[in-house]
Amino acid sequence: MTSLLVIIVVVLLAVALWQLTKIFDLTQVGASSNDSQVASDNDNNIQGYIMFGFLAFIYIFTIYGLLKWGGLALHTPASEHGLLVDNLMNITWVLIFLVQFITQGLLYWFSFKNRGNKDKKALFFADSNKLEAIWSIIPSVVLACLILYGLYAWNNIMFVDKDEDVIEIELYAQQFKWTARYAGQDNVLGKANVRLIEGVNTLGVDMSDPNAQDDIVVSELHIPKGKKVHFKMRSQDVLHSAYFPHFRAQMNCVPGMVTEFAFIPTYTTSEYRELPFMVEKVANINKLRAAKSIELVAKGGTALDPYTFDYLLLCNKICGASHYNMQMKVVVDTPEDYKKWLSEKTTLAQDIKAAAAAEKPAEGAAPTTDTAAKVIDTVKTVVDTVKAAVAKVAMK
Repeated sequence: MTSLLVIIVVVLLAVALWQLTKIFDLTQVGASSNDSQVASDNDNNIQGYIMFGFLAFIYIFTIYGLLKWGGLALHTPASEHGLLVDNLMNITWVLIFLVQFITQGLLYWFSFKNRGNKDKKALFFADSNKLEAIWSIIPSVVLACLILYGLYAWNNIMFVDKDEDVIEIELYAQQFKWTARYAGQDNVLGKANVRLIEGVNTLGVDMSDPNAQDDIVVSELHIPKGKKVHFKMRSQDVLHSAYFPHFRAQMNCVPGMVTEFAFIPTYTTSEYRELPFMVEKVANINKLRAAKSIELVAKGGTALDPYTFDYLLLCNKICGASHYNMQMKVVVDTPEDYKKWLSEKTTLAQDIKAAAAAEKPAEGAAPTTDTAAKVIDTVKTVVDTVKAAVAKVAMK
């Protein structure tokens, strides 16, 4: 409601200013004025200084933005390849800011220096091979180096040797939740197809595949520190994107195909929570939440719970109305804790058998309410039939 009122006020102010300019024009009727459409030297000088003012605005706002919001950028990466990604990103940012600083400065300086003047004449020349070479070769070389470094980083991140010891995990995306499937003892994921989705088997795993018998399906992702995890990703409905911000990993989940990504975690969840920058960040968040809780309680609401850091798997594609809520908690354990956690999970085959057994009534058990009702109806029908037959005999 407040935002709507602010918008209305701004619109009304704009209308008022427009009306004031019309009134000002009416007051100038009869006064001497220059109606020429050709800019004068005074006009050109004003435009030149306005350009300098806009240049100052660009630089000041850029510096302010870095100081104000620069700390919101992701900090220490939690995967081995994260440093490589951050280096590539930092080099790209430095190049962008450097080129922006030089080109914008030259653009507005030359616009001011060569502003219109009745005593100056523009110099015309058809071309300059030297200038063409400079502004063609330099960007080409810089971009080529940046692309080659990006390809080097991409190949290092994406390459997974077939003989490499990795943990195979499937990430299954659907509106609006994530589900993880572990490959089990054989470390081979069973085949799956959306046509096989039924009951407990929400991922459509082909249970006739021997490799699927030890697969484990969970709603919270656990991975071990120091071990390469190979993710295979599927989508049930629309385009999603598996995004691990702290691990510097992202891959689209495309319906009808399997995509993949791999990384090695370098910090357990508890270790990352103890990093100085994270301790400071969590303390600041909880300070804000405490202030907000006081406001909520004063209005009769419920206080906010304290914030605790957790790794998250997010969807980085706008996949629908509840896209913002599509996330999964990721826990990085020590190798020992990871093995213990995984050993306590039941397999999908066991879950399916348990669900099937629950649907069948136990032998010798008392009939259910529906069964008893059917028996009573049958007995009543038999009794009514016998009564009708006896009545007919008595009449004869």
